[in-house]
Amino acid sequence: MGGGNRRKLKSGNNGKLKSGNNGKLKSGNGGELSRREQIKCILEGIGIVCLLAWFFYQSVLALPFLIPVFLLHQREKRNFLLKKRQKEVAGQFKDAILSVSANQKAGYSVENAFRQAYGDMVMLYGKGSIICRELYAIIAGLKNNVVLEQLLYDFGKRSGLEDIMEFAEVFAAAKRSGGNLTEVIERSAAVIEGKVETEKEIQVVISARRMEQRVMNAVPFGILLYISIVSKGFFHVLYKNAIGIAIMTACLAVYLGAVILSNRIVDIEV
Repeated sequence: MGGGNRRKLKSGNNGKLKSGNNGKLKSGNGGELSRREQIKCILEGIGIVCLLAWFFYQSVLALPFLIPVFLLHQREKRNFLLKKRQKEVAGQFKDAILSVSANQKAGYSVENAFRQAYGDMVMLYGKGSIICRELYAIIAGLKNNVVLEQLLYDFGKRSGLEDIMEFAEVFAAAKRSGGNLTEVIERSAAVIEGKVETEKEIQVVISARRMEQRVMNAVPFGILLYISIVSKGFFHVLYKNAIGIAIMTACLAVYLGAVILSNRIVDIEV
């Protein structure tokens, strides 16, 4: 299932597929945050901005000038949560495809294999999981005579995962050409499983570094708090005057740059 010059697939007699939602990702899957996540993200951003305003300026008047920092946090946090969700969906999809492959080997047709996989995923992840909602949508689509490859491709567009879209395209090509669907699904499942397992191994290796990064992000605030407590007035020269504000602004810029850079370093993708 390689990337590259993937053909634009659209629905029609030629067996090509087209996304049913024009590529827009629906809430609750891979493309948009849920309302709860959005509220949590906003509250976290407000807390960080207030923290920066106090430690770097000790003035609420700095809050309006830190709006760009708030917007930067919202963007970075949104990207982090979406990537986290995509990794979760990828793992669940891997298990679903393995279940489909096992059901086909047991003698089920490919459509019925997906129906049986839904029951397996309910037991494994629960009905509220993303994969169960998507498999339920696929089963409902099959009842309405929507072709399976179209439903899979729409799932891929909603999740934002190339692996699922590529699987749908390989599946569609095999179905059009009369290929061995059992073998195609089995090989695709093996590729996806290998990629997911490699991703998990990488995350295990860098988990300690990620924890170190979080600790280092908090260290400057700990130092400032400690010195402020044991040596009251030590930093007063850096507040309430133009030179001090300029110095603290430069320090804040360096700190934010270091945080962003460290996030990029530990964000390794397969």
